[in-house]
Amino acid sequence: MPASNSCSGAGTRRSTGSRGDEALRVVLQRVKEASVSVGGERLCSIGKGLLALVGVEDGDSEADSDYIASKISGLRIFPDGDGKMNLTCTEAGGECLAISQFTLHGDARKGRRPSFIKAARSELAGPLMETLLEKIKGTGLAVGTGRFGAHMQVSLINDGPVTILLDSRKVF
Repeated sequence: MPASNSCSGAGTRRSTGSRGDEALRVVLQRVKEASVSVGGERLCSIGKGLLALVGVEDGDSEADSDYIASKISGLRIFPDGDGKMNLTCTEAGGECLAISQFTLHGDARKGRRPSFIKAARSELAGPLMETLLEKIKGTGLAVGTGRFGAHMQVSLINDGPVTILLDSRKVF
C-alpha cells in the first residue's frame, strides 16, 4: 500500500438474469484525500484515489461483487500526462477507501421518510462487503474500509469533481 494509507481493517458486463432490479450500488468519487472515523477514532485515511460508498441489496451475490470490483479497479478516470482521463486508480498511484452505506438503497418516492426495505440485512451485506473488499485487493488496488454497521463520519476532498454511479444490474 502507498505510504499515505493508514487503515486498520480491511470486466466484462454480465447478463442481468431474471431477478428484477436488485443491484450492488456504488457511488464512486475520485478524491485528493478521504478518511473515515467512528466515535472520534480515525479508522482509515487515504491520499489520492477513490472513495467507494457501497450499498448491498437483498439478492446480491458474489457475481455482483466481481462486476463492481472490476469496475472500481478498471475505470480510467484519473488524468494522464495530457490531462485526459486515461489512467486507472492503480496506474495513477492511488488507493481506495470502501465504505458500506445501506442508505444507497433508500426509496424516497413515497412520503417524506425513505424506505430501506430493499437494503440487505447485515447477515448478507457484511459478508458480501468483505467479499468485495477481497476482490478489489485481488486486482492489485490498495483498499481500506470503515467499520461495518457503525455510525461513521466520512471526510473527503472530491477531485474534479468526478463522481461515477455504478450499478451491477443497470440495463440500458
